[in-house]
Amino acid sequence: MYALEYKPEWDRHFSKMDHLVKLQIWKKIQKQKEETQTRHMGFGLEYYVVESGQYRIALAIDEKAKTKAIWFVGDHKQYEKWYKEEA
Repeated sequence: MYALEYKPEWDRHFSKMDHLVKLQIWKKIQKQKEETQTRHMGFGLEYYVVESGQYRIALAIDEKAKTKAIWFVGDHKQYEKWYKEEA
């Protein structure tokens, strides 16, 4: 089991979403407490991405501490913008 951490401003886009979309994404975030498949964002970046429909959840995984830090939640366009800022 992993502990979840939420980084500042992770919910900048999430807080503005429709209630049903929030619920769908929140369930996906809670599943991250378990061992789940994630996709590495790219060479040289510490982030992984999980998809929930057309939405993306970016997180960092610390295997030693068994934590997953949620950095970003948003739609694909918002994710692309965030990704370019982080790269």
